[in-house]
Amino acid sequence: MYNYNDIEEVHLEITQRCNAACPMCDRNENGGAVNQHIRNDEKELSVEDCMDIFPPEFIKQLKVMYMCGNLGDPISASDTLEVFKYFRQHNPDIWLSMNTNAGAKKIEWWQELASVIGRKGTVIFSVDGLENTNHLYRQNVRWEFVERNMKAFIAAGGRARWDYLIFEHSECDVERAEQLAKEWGVEKFMKKKTGRFISSVTNKSKEDHQSVNRKGKETQNLAKPKKVEHQNLALAKMKEIEKTYGSMMDYYNQASIKCKVAQHDKNKSMFVTAEGLIMPCCWTAGRMYKWWHKDPKVEQIWDFIDQAGGKEMLNAKYFGIQGVFNSGIMKNIQSSWKLKSIKEGKLGVCAQKCGTEFDPYAEQFK
Repeated sequence: MYNYNDIEEVHLEITQRCNAACPMCDRNENGGAVNQHIRNDEKELSVEDCMDIFPPEFIKQLKVMYMCGNLGDPISASDTLEVFKYFRQHNPDIWLSMNTNAGAKKIEWWQELASVIGRKGTVIFSVDGLENTNHLYRQNVRWEFVERNMKAFIAAGGRARWDYLIFEHSECDVERAEQLAKEWGVEKFMKKKTGRFISSVTNKSKEDHQSVNRKGKETQNLAKPKKVEHQNLALAKMKEIEKTYGSMMDYYNQASIKCKVAQHDKNKSMFVTAEGLIMPCCWTAGRMYKWWHKDPKVEQIWDFIDQAGGKEMLNAKYFGIQGVFNSGIMKNIQSSWKLKSIKEGKLGVCAQKCGTEFDPYAEQFK
């Protein structure tokens, strides 16, 4: 796939903690109880952990480091600022960024973040509505903090992008939000056409998704936007794929894979989990702890983890990045793409996310 010296981009999940309870996030059971596989032992990387994982000479070879992840929000971590400072110290030219719901930390923290990131980086604010609608998906996020923190970051010289995930309930606020973005000084407003209306269990399209709160009480029923220009066109392509191949699973079995993190024309990338594990991408790591499985190891990705010597062998806090690469997990995943089917060992999540004929992720940004 690629080697240690090829890495130019790091996707860092600094924490599994989050102030929100988004219904389509694997951290929660539809916005309710915290994922059973992490709730009693949520992980987080300290600045000391990051110093162990990312030595200065490695940081110098990077072009990009961004914080996002599968389970947490960087603003919920204790050492986010310190980690950004560490990367900036050892690479003045690196592009630094993070994705966040913006609903936490004090004004002074956001001002300092703007100073640390400077003009060579950005914050991507994931805000999916306005005062009356944002919290219907970003459950527990208070609008007053979102507005305050975004304005503070921008006023301090920070570069901002606003990603607006469009649902039926927030579709009415898109134009007003875009106008607000201009008024506040946001550099780019992204109308994000959600590709989340596909069941991870059945691989079939779905029309809605029922949210619940922490007590299990039903809250917002999430639905696709009505306007065609706000819809993810890949979802409409599912019928065409099924007609050609017989089913989505048959397509995944046969799909040609063009890996998004190892393409020759892009920065070679790797993903670091809040446990310190090195994986090719957030999608492969994202199969590790699905909350609806009693035993998370029924997921196929664990076959590759076990083949590499177990989860412990992928922990860069103990073995370093090079040591994890030496485990063979990257090469074994790439080799699996040549197999005839998922049943025979082809890694299914790679076909789902990087198959060349069906790409809901890319369609979000068109």
